[in-house]
Amino acid sequence: MSPIRPAAVVVLAAGEGTRMKSATPKVLHEIGGRSLVGHVVAAARELAPEHLVVVVGHARERVSAHLASIDPAIRSAVQHEQNGTGHAARIGLDELSAQGVALDGTVIITYGDTPLLTADTLRALTAAHEAEGNAVTVLTAEVPDPTGYGRIVRADDGAVCAIVEQKDATAGQRAITEINSGVYAFDAALLTDALGKITTDNAQGEEYLTDTLSILREAGHRVGATVADDHREILGINNRVQLAEARRLLNDRLLREAMLAGVTVVDPATTWVDAEVEFEPDAVIHPGTQLHGATRIASGAEVGPNCTLTDTEVGRGARVINAVADSARIGEDASVGPYAYLRPGTVLGPGAKAGTYVEMKNAVIGEGTKVPHLSYVGDATIGEHTNIGAASVFVNYDGEHKHHTTVGSYCKTGSDNMFVAPVTVGDGAYTAAGSVITRDVPAGALAVARGQQRNIEGWVARKRPGSAAAQAAERSARADDDGAGES
Repeated sequence: MSPIRPAAVVVLAAGEGTRMKSATPKVLHEIGGRSLVGHVVAAARELAPEHLVVVVGHARERVSAHLASIDPAIRSAVQHEQNGTGHAARIGLDELSAQGVALDGTVIITYGDTPLLTADTLRALTAAHEAEGNAVTVLTAEVPDPTGYGRIVRADDGAVCAIVEQKDATAGQRAITEINSGVYAFDAALLTDALGKITTDNAQGEEYLTDTLSILREAGHRVGATVADDHREILGINNRVQLAEARRLLNDRLLREAMLAGVTVVDPATTWVDAEVEFEPDAVIHPGTQLHGATRIASGAEVGPNCTLTDTEVGRGARVINAVADSARIGEDASVGPYAYLRPGTVLGPGAKAGTYVEMKNAVIGEGTKVPHLSYVGDATIGEHTNIGAASVFVNYDGEHKHHTTVGSYCKTGSDNMFVAPVTVGDGAYTAAGSVITRDVPAGALAVARGQQRNIEGWVARKRPGSAAAQAAERSARADDDGAGES
């Protein structure tokens, strides 16, 4: 049987979110590498609805631009004045109507600040709604402390006969722990009709979506409810404390899924991952590691401790320690760190090494090649099984333009080399320590580019008389003289 597909999902995301105390619209705050509304959109897309509409209002240009960047097929509907949830839902349906869409089937109404709500829960809501033939089905949750929430009052047959707010509840009703999430599945035609009948006859002068439930019930239609498996899924975000709490809950969920799929996470409490990170079984993640964006960790790879990887691929058996990488590709059995920085465009071949205090940018490093210590490799291609000496710098920038350096395979370059791009070092070539390489080096050649050393005897005694260095030199000279006399 094919999964039930809603006719539409309408996401209400027009509110300002003043309690966030932020210049950033509430729904654009991020957890797990996605905006709050981005998580809601991702869950909705898993249902494959025929139409997906997000109702925007506050900072609508920014929110609409963000939505277009994450899902160009989304329709945005503008609620110019925030006149309540019922008004927002009607704006969403009007957007579809204006496009000639005649809805037939189930419409899901959800919110842009509920990032923990999963596609599985929305799918279960849709399935229960259609199986029971309800006019509307409320997503509810059993919570440890229902204080402040609307209580679900059910009839003997399980139908919802009332949603009673805290201030209006009797003592018996306040003891009910099943609460309203504010997420609903509606029959499209009945929702459209009910939205046309709600009024602003309330203290706030707004159109409340909850009023549609009593309208439908009084018209003889059934109002049902389905309980979310995890009450934490329905949490909405209203301030920075709740944002942090949701971030931790999402992170725990993602790590649990990874561990159950065969990934070792040594210390989940200090490991943070984004929603789009992917692992293969037998990957190992050590403490203090953050994995962001579209990072991929292959089987047998070990990352951490203390790594931050963004949009980075780590190949099978690779080891990354105390490192930062952004948009890099680390090959099978490669080694990175400690204290390495791989910037965008870095590609490490199989078995390659970017060692201690090494920085790379836009660099392609061949199989088995090692850059072990204290070096910068920028805008370069290095062949296979080459060794780059310590404290080497690929001088790629002339003040206006970046230039490329090519080092061949099986080369040995000396310590403290400067490769002034554009320059090419041929296969099998050597360069002497302390050289500044400004011209191409032929294959198999030894390049020496440094001045001849000369020693100026007695310079310290003449130029720094009485200094500690002069005294040390004098003692050394006396010792040499005494030794010569004894012989």
